[in-house]
Amino acid sequence: MASANIKQVAQHAGVSLGTVSNVLNRPDLVSPATRQRVLDSIAALGYVRNDSARQLRAGRSRTVAIVVLDISNPFFTDVVRGAEAVIEEAGGMLVVCNSGEDVSRETRHLDMLEEQRVQGLLITPVSDGHHARLDALVDHGIPVVLVDRGSGRPSRCSVAVDDIVGGRLAADHLADKGHRRILFVGGPMNIRQVSDRHAGAAAALAERGDKVHFAVHPTPSLSVAAGSQAADALVALPANQRPTAVICANDLLALGVLQGLTVHGVQVPDDIALVGYDDIEFAAAAAVPLSSVRQPREQLGRTAAQLLLEESIDNAKHSHRHVVFQPELVVRASSARDRNRRARG
Repeated sequence: MASANIKQVAQHAGVSLGTVSNVLNRPDLVSPATRQRVLDSIAALGYVRNDSARQLRAGRSRTVAIVVLDISNPFFTDVVRGAEAVIEEAGGMLVVCNSGEDVSRETRHLDMLEEQRVQGLLITPVSDGHHARLDALVDHGIPVVLVDRGSGRPSRCSVAVDDIVGGRLAADHLADKGHRRILFVGGPMNIRQVSDRHAGAAAALAERGDKVHFAVHPTPSLSVAAGSQAADALVALPANQRPTAVICANDLLALGVLQGLTVHGVQVPDDIALVGYDDIEFAAAAAVPLSSVRQPREQLGRTAAQLLLEESIDNAKHSHRHVVFQPELVVRASSARDRNRRARG
């Protein structure tokens, strides 16, 4: 059954279309008795205000969109939660789109969101090669803020974590614990967060000279399944080539590696130590509590949303900012054991 329209409300209440419009938009201009009669008619007919049409006529929506890399990753769930709180406090609504780490899918989302004339866009891009498309959105009046990614340009706000520092934290921790064969598990490398975390770990271990062997095992995605497959590859290596420690580009990969090693009877951390990245809620609850590089997930979302609202509400006075948070290493059972001490014992 179709919902009632504004003309039917006016007829039911015995008033003009203008009076109904005033009740909806400027109720102070309507006498209390007439206003109540219109409201009663709205309730009786089940009229639902077509807010999207009104916003489109004004050329503006109260809807903000966020495009994330992987909605199944609890990291992004927390980022979205932080952004949503800020947008809802401002009277808007947040729509979540999942690119699935797929550039073509991300493009389709951006095209649709532009057609819908969203108020603004929060996005973690699949790659750094999409600036022209984002520039076009800005040119068409839709402000864009990058989330968990530095923008690399003064004309666009961004909120990120220093992932190079994060990679260094993980690598230095494992090297200090006596590990001399360390493997980085993660991919695709065109995702900036992955490449930065790898670069940070590589730089930290390079400073130790040839004392530490560092290798990379690329993965097709940042999922638990990809981590489990990486574990299969690890246990297939000869014992004298197998790494004694693994850094994963995110916690989902690390949980997959942990699961796979456990299936093969490899002990964590006795045989292989493990460090993840993000410190999602499941990290501490794993069968072997997972060491992880912590990011301020909800704060990333809140800060990005605040910057977006500042720009969309008062663009003339807005000053673009690039907020960079510092990560911290949370050490748990998966990497706490000191190999130097065990070797001496």
